[in-house]
Amino acid sequence: MNDTQKEALAKDLWKRAQQIFFTSVTNPGDKNQAERYFSMITNMEMDENNITFFVSTPFAADLLNNEYASKLKNCFRLAGADEKVSITFKASSAKRERTKEAAAKIVKAPPPVERPVNSFISTLPLNLNYTFDEFVVGSSNSWAHAAAKGVVENPGAVGYNPLFIHGGTGLGKTHLMQAIGNEIRRTNPSLAVCYLTAETFLNEYINNLQNHTLNAFRDKYRKIDVLLVDDVQFLQRGEQCQEEFFNTFNALTGDHKQIVMTSDVAPKDLPKISERLISRFEGGMVQEIESPSYETRLAILRKKTESMTTNIPDTAIKFIADNIKSHVRAMEGALAKVRVLVQMNPYDSVTNEMLSRLLKDFIEKEQTMKKITLKEIQEVVAKKYSVTIDQILSSERTQSIVTPRQLAMYIARKFTTKSLQEIAAVFDKTHATVVHGVKTIEKRLDVEPELKMMLDETVQDIGLSSAV
Repeated sequence: MNDTQKEALAKDLWKRAQQIFFTSVTNPGDKNQAERYFSMITNMEMDENNITFFVSTPFAADLLNNEYASKLKNCFRLAGADEKVSITFKASSAKRERTKEAAAKIVKAPPPVERPVNSFISTLPLNLNYTFDEFVVGSSNSWAHAAAKGVVENPGAVGYNPLFIHGGTGLGKTHLMQAIGNEIRRTNPSLAVCYLTAETFLNEYINNLQNHTLNAFRDKYRKIDVLLVDDVQFLQRGEQCQEEFFNTFNALTGDHKQIVMTSDVAPKDLPKISERLISRFEGGMVQEIESPSYETRLAILRKKTESMTTNIPDTAIKFIADNIKSHVRAMEGALAKVRVLVQMNPYDSVTNEMLSRLLKDFIEKEQTMKKITLKEIQEVVAKKYSVTIDQILSSERTQSIVTPRQLAMYIARKFTTKSLQEIAAVFDKTHATVVHGVKTIEKRLDVEPELKMMLDETVQDIGLSSAV
């Protein structure tokens, strides 16, 4: 590769990094500010893993270093740069004047990694810890795992395209999907891989629609070799976006490009998704991940402890596996508490009595999940919000009714072992409506302390604990 080609690759890397950066910026003011400061860049040099941008003033260099260097570093990684890449902004006066020919010699491609620098393109970063080696296979997920491995071995193959993985919260859908991305990136680095959530796709579509830049949006996603879409149920929020996704889906599969999707429910249980999209989702392979068995829970916990410096007694691991059954995230939370206990008391024996006290909230939640009825949840929530159960079950869409309805659904989903189908039937709603209601409350809880307080009070009235 000559110097001109190297410089072209460096510029292409910067172009892709900018595309990734602006994809994550939703505020128009923030976007305009970034565009103004990026326009002050007068030159770019790439030396091994060190990227230096030269700007017109020291003030601009300081601001860009403080506000954008870290963010751009992640964008360059997603665009294909080495994981150790560094980003620095300097004022032009700090650079020696060079002729164009001399400057071109400084621009170097990243160290050879047996793949072009633009091979890995992603809207959201892949978690490098989500690998097949770290995924514990059991009877509850073996078919989904086998299908994921099949995708890696032959991306785009008939029968595996698309791959649709569904199951409850915290069972490993996202882990398995990102393991596909990480493994393809490792074994077939010439393929362009993109991971994102359906909600990100929807928001990006809306932004591009408003900015009249849909052609760029389409061009971006229709050049992907492997498209990984998490939480595809969120496509139900927009009919126009479904049309765009349908066309993107057809363009990719028509070129034998691989699509992998995850969802809380099976395709047939997504009533607000168009029938023609549902038929596409079901046209490849649909696999469910179920709640793990005792043996799988035990294997998962033992796998988690392998990377710990703290020695967790096997009796404690068995105690967790025996008492925490709902989902993997709850098991991980319990294991984290046990780890802290062992670190604080390294010379003390960990007894079942100690574990029972330590993990009281987890255990009580598990036990109550089996006993609490959906009718009781509706009654307590209705009383708390001074509404009737008939109003909760109605189709009324005023906020004073929607909030208690969605909160009751959230509690039913998070604090009972009832399936989505059972919850939907009792609330006289579709499965998708329940999923949407749960997700809405989850987001609001992060920004509305009043709602969090109401949740805590409500679950206490039911006899639960929201601490887990």
